[in-house]
Amino acid sequence: MKRLRCSWSSLKPLIIVCTPLALLPLPLVIRKKEAECAYILILMAVYWMTEVIPLSVTALLPALLFPLFGIMKSSRVASVYFKDFHLLLLGVICLATSIEKWGLHRRIALRLVTGLGVNPGMLMLRFMVGCAFLSMWLSNTSAVAMVMPIVEAVIQQVLNASEQASKDHKGALNGISNPSLQLEDIEAQYDQSEKIKSIEAGITEPVQTAPEPEEPEAPPPLYNGKYRTREDHMMCKGLSLCIAYSSSIGGLTTLSGTSTNLIFAEYIYQYYPECSIINFGNWFVLCLPICIIMLILSWIFLHWMYLGSNFRASLCSRQQSEKEKHTAKVLQDQYNSLGPISWQEIITMIIFILMAILWFTRNPGFMPGWSSLFPEALRYGLLISFAHYQLFLALITWKDFQACMPWEISLLVGGGFALAEGTKISGLSTWVAELLTPLGSLPPLATVTIACLIVTSITEVASNAATMTIFLPILAPLAEAIGVNPLYMLIPTALCVSFSFLLPVSNPPNAIVFTYGHLTSMDMVKAGLGVNIIGVLTVLLALTTWGTPLLNLDTYPDWAPVVNGTGV
Repeated sequence: MKRLRCSWSSLKPLIIVCTPLALLPLPLVIRKKEAECAYILILMAVYWMTEVIPLSVTALLPALLFPLFGIMKSSRVASVYFKDFHLLLLGVICLATSIEKWGLHRRIALRLVTGLGVNPGMLMLRFMVGCAFLSMWLSNTSAVAMVMPIVEAVIQQVLNASEQASKDHKGALNGISNPSLQLEDIEAQYDQSEKIKSIEAGITEPVQTAPEPEEPEAPPPLYNGKYRTREDHMMCKGLSLCIAYSSSIGGLTTLSGTSTNLIFAEYIYQYYPECSIINFGNWFVLCLPICIIMLILSWIFLHWMYLGSNFRASLCSRQQSEKEKHTAKVLQDQYNSLGPISWQEIITMIIFILMAILWFTRNPGFMPGWSSLFPEALRYGLLISFAHYQLFLALITWKDFQACMPWEISLLVGGGFALAEGTKISGLSTWVAELLTPLGSLPPLATVTIACLIVTSITEVASNAATMTIFLPILAPLAEAIGVNPLYMLIPTALCVSFSFLLPVSNPPNAIVFTYGHLTSMDMVKAGLGVNIIGVLTVLLALTTWGTPLLNLDTYPDWAPVVNGTGV
């Protein structure tokens, strides 16, 4: 592994230097704006996928290269780097920072996992629900970083309880209930009568030697170095993976749940300004069933892989074992250690609930929302101002906010918007759409399935946000060219970008869980492949059932340009 790291470090400078040189014939030979923009797009895609330089640095390339090639003026490029998305991101981070600072996340997570069954199967399900709920409103990385220490504490208690139960069981075998001890009195009486008979007969009693002390029984060897049994190790694997996967699944549910959802929404607002159907309420109605179905199926799959197929014991067990009693106690102790709820938590909770209500009612779709009462310029302004009141209420400081603000994502998204604007102005997006027009001969669902599989594969080795940024300017013109509602193509791919479950390096939640030492890379590949399949099939199910009438996906919309024949 060390040699691989060294060799990769030596390859990075070569990729940085050789990639732009190898692509130079494209703009020099063809000498069209489309070729020049394609040069920039491919260069950024290579840098983003290999991460030979920081993602945010790659995102700044359009600011340098678009004016250099004459595609866009510097002033226009600069204006694209800061959009409504960034204001919304600021508000979300303000709320998340306050939740993390005052420990509201721990109170919510522990409240969700205490109460009912604490056997491994129910623990897995409860942790998945708790982590998914947190990641709806916080970043996936923050949700995992909050919940995983609680999971690790529970794991250690379960392992200790298992060891203690084993000791108690051995102690019981040496206690008064041991049947062999009932024979000792009989044997002692028999020996005493034999001794008396021998003395009376004049037989000399042999000298008795002291019995040799029994050697203490060696403890059984640990499984895989630190687990008592294979079952304990499998339980640790299942609980660890359920946290990583549920955080990504929960983030799908709200537009603010992941950066890729926000990138998608901002792209729609920017390039289809008359499209009002993508809003917080519609997205929640579309994705909440997807989240629930994925959580249930993923739980069944992980339970089958790591805890066995006895689901009845997990769902219907009423008597608690020693392990479960210890687990319930540690969870309750952790919740009690939080003490009474503080006024900071109460205010944060109130702001959280009010912001969620404002998100839902801003433009619910089935009726006019409160945004219709204000100019378009205040689309997010009121929400952001409301969130910023947390600073003035002394809930968080500027240093707290700075520590949680993902500035890299902010620049990455800005670079993506600049890249999308450049592909549109240069004509590259139209050229790519015409090139891919033969895909129109396939059924639209087949085209979407191919796009979902490609995106899901690439996002395993590239940043989710970078993958989304690369594919949006390609798939939207493709949908227009083959006469398909752009949302029919973009929504499934926007959701599938979050399905990076295969590798520890695929996303930060996977990496955090992997560092706890219960998993190997092959464990993630085996489990992640199954969850990936579950995710893609669930998204396609939503697209062909409740998603179509909800978002009118079966008709070509008026807000999209007419390039070819229309209708799905």
